[in-house]
This record gives sequence, C-alpha cells and structure tokens, in this order.
Amino acid sequence: MSTQPQRFKSFAEFYPYYLQEHSNPTCRRLHYAGSLLILVVVGYVLVSQQWLWLLALPVIGYGFAWVGHFIFERNRPATFQYPLYSLMGDWVMFKDVLTGRIRF
Repeated sequence: MSTQPQRFKSFAEFYPYYLQEHSNPTCRRLHYAGSLLILVVVGYVLVSQQWLWLLALPVIGYGFAWVGHFIFERNRPATFQYPLYSLMGDWVMFKDVLTGRIRF
C-alpha cells in the first residue's frame, strides 16, 4: 500500500476524484450552502461596503465543508492535499448542482 498522495495532471483528472470524495448527499448540501452563503456575503459586502465581513469567508466556506466531511462523509477534505483543485472543485460542483448535472 502506497503512502504517496495521488498526483493529478489536470483539474479534469482531479474532478472525478473530488466528486467521489463528496458522494454523501448531506456533505454536498453543506458544500452548496457554504458556497451560496459566500456569494450572499460577498454581495452584501459590495453593497454595504462593510469590508470586515470578508474575513468571515474562509470560516463560512471551510466551516460548512469540513462539517460535511468529518461528520457525514467521514473522510479528510481534499483541501489538505489539493488546495487549488479543491477550491476549483467546490465552485464547479456548485455550478453542476445549479445546472442539474449533479443531484444532492
């Protein structure tokens, strides 16, 4: 058994792995809720110019996602090994839910 992390050459190669790590519907719902709340907060900040709220974005995004992983998915978030691809995956999965490509 290898202890080396899996290497991905592209995001297209990574995304199926990302979806596999998010197979629990509650985990996906929590990711979706966190992403949606991030957009709401960013919209609020742009309208109100209350820039301090931007500090809440990592807590919102990672908070919802990590609860989904640790409690429902029972795995380690991909963020720890693949931070950029994982962030991209969050938003692609959000778009895929909105367009009906993925159900949660």
